[in-house]
Amino acid sequence: MSNSGALVRCQWAESNALLRAYHDQEWGRPVTDSRALWEALVLETFQAGLSWNTVLQKRENFRQAFCGFDPCTVAAFTQDDQVRLMEDAGIIRSRAKIAAALANARAWLAMHERGEDFATFAWSMVRMAQAHERGSGLEPRSPLSVTVAETLKHKGFRFVGPTTAQAWMQAVGMLDGHEAACFCYRAGSPAF
Repeated sequence: MSNSGALVRCQWAESNALLRAYHDQEWGRPVTDSRALWEALVLETFQAGLSWNTVLQKRENFRQAFCGFDPCTVAAFTQDDQVRLMEDAGIIRSRAKIAAALANARAWLAMHERGEDFATFAWSMVRMAQAHERGSGLEPRSPLSVTVAETLKHKGFRFVGPTTAQAWMQAVGMLDGHEAACFCYRAGSPAF
């Protein structure tokens, strides 16, 4: 935990202005829009094994490369689009992560076509699991994130393991991952 100005933040957010702004204005705030939740999930899959700062610096490039993170458009991407993405130096060029993003768009679209709202699905899954388990939200993975990752995989999502699921749930406000002294900490209460 560090102090930058008058505010005490999570330690990870103190290394630069971009991370501080993301922490203060976005991270951990409840996201209930299906498209925005999907965008956050895709970005978390690209972050796996890298620093969040790397992804955050490339986020606008990702938005351009993935057509504003419109899952319907991305679901229709072809092999040529995958080649284009692999050649785009503005994003993280991982063949497996790009393939997963396309597969995850198709999984999102399949849910939508069945009348399932991704936001309703995601938040209800977390609410149900949290009714039986409580944790600090600070762990890199938890029994809840294992359940969420397995459920997402069952729906056709790829490259979403327990650590990615935990990071995603923290980023979109499903879990409070803020350190206890951070000005954003919600005293352990879930976002709902």
